[in-house]
Order: sequence, then C-alpha cells, then structure tokens
Amino acid sequence: VQLQASGGGLVQAGGSLRLACAASGRTFSNYYMGWFRQAPGKEREFVLAFSRSGNTYYADSVRGRFTVSRDNAKNTVYLQMNSLKPEDTAVYYCAAANNWYSRTYYYTTRYDYWGQGTLVTVSS
Repeated sequence: VQLQASGGGLVQAGGSLRLACAASGRTFSNYYMGWFRQAPGKEREFVLAFSRSGNTYYADSVRGRFTVSRDNAKNTVYLQMNSLKPEDTAVYYCAAANNWYSRTYYYTTRYDYWGQGTLVTVSS
C-alpha cells in the first residue's frame, strides 16, 4: 500500500488542523494505522494508533486534543488536531501495519508502510 499524507501548514497556538492520509494500492481497512511525528533534532515519536476493531490509542501528550477518523470509501484516514501547541510542531507521518501488536503498537518498527510526511508548524 502507498500512503500520502497532506494537510500540514502553519497555525497559531490554540488553532486546529486536519491532516489526511490517503492510501492507494490496497483497501485501507486491511491495515492497522498509526500517526507519528518527528520534531527537528528529535526521534520520531508515537501520536496514535488504531486497530481494525476501532480501538484507538493516544500518546499522553495529545490525548483529549487529537482525534482520528477513517473514511473507508475514500481510503483515507484523518487526524484532527485541536488546541495546538508550539510543541506539536513536527513532520507528521501516517503509517500502516499488517499486524497488530497490542503491547508495542507505539514502536515505529511495528509499521510496514509509511507516508512521506507533512509539516505542521505551530507558532506561539
């Protein structure tokens, strides 16, 4: 499957953005999905993941502010980001996994396919 992330941009602190991750090549619903981000000079970190059963797991830093949804008809996953903070500034990546690891879903190595990333900049 090929993943294409979009929707990044510049937003003021407190604002909102919605990122999209469009998949091609195979039906989206066959995969477990995740969002990760990488700030300048830092390692890529987990944002959220959701299983095919619909359970969603959030990083503590985004819980209550970020939500995820999927449109199977469009083969697209959306990341709604509200109450953005300067520390949310990063390149955001969507990822897909063939298998679900209930204890290590937040590991980047658990994901088999990655999009190219989209930059989100939050100004203070």
